[in-house]
Amino acid sequence: MLSMSAAMFLHTPSSAQDKFEGSIGADIVSNYIWRGQDLGNVSLQPAISVSYKGLSLSAWGSAGFDRNDTKEVDLTLGYSISGFSVSVTDYWFDGGPGYFHYKDGFTNHTFEAQVGYDFGFAAIDWYTNFAGNTGFNANGKKAYASYVCISAPFSFVGIDWEAEVGATPWQNDFYAGGTNSKYNKSMISGFAVCNVSLRAEKSICITENWSLPIFAQLVWNPSTEAAHFVAGISF
Repeated sequence: MLSMSAAMFLHTPSSAQDKFEGSIGADIVSNYIWRGQDLGNVSLQPAISVSYKGLSLSAWGSAGFDRNDTKEVDLTLGYSISGFSVSVTDYWFDGGPGYFHYKDGFTNHTFEAQVGYDFGFAAIDWYTNFAGNTGFNANGKKAYASYVCISAPFSFVGIDWEAEVGATPWQNDFYAGGTNSKYNKSMISGFAVCNVSLRAEKSICITENWSLPIFAQLVWNPSTEAAHFVAGISF
């Protein structure tokens, strides 16, 4: 599932560069919280990306320090130009069918399409599951679970902030609090706000030539009555 680190690759403004560019990094987080869902405890989350003329291919993963936490590997192909972005992501989790199982009804892959626009002062994105584990409604039919969010960056007291509000627009069991949530509804009915978050980030100067980014994030999930406070460092 695409976290903040992976999302940053998608919202990097495209300068139509004439050569390949790469990025590599990793986060250590106190909790793995994604779109308001609790997906694990302390986790290491590496990321790598290659881009060329607005086209990018990125990989992101998560491995919890707790042996019972789910391991995740995500691949994203995206394109962005002048604020507009579109992408397709393949999410995969262990604990079920192996990686190379893609058959409908027997796969741990979820395929998701994204379209969005970054206005600079705010960004809006829409995500929809279109294949694999798409989520289901109360009648057991595929729900093609979706998520729409608005985020806005700003600076205050020398710290970089980002506020986000996200919701699932129709009935599905995909955004139901996560398997590790202490409050896990079996079904979210209809439109539901599942993520209200405020993230703060600042770089701490370690040496003259190296700084360590740290971040903290408050997350509320009104649909499952959950709240989280996450801290992390980026490398």
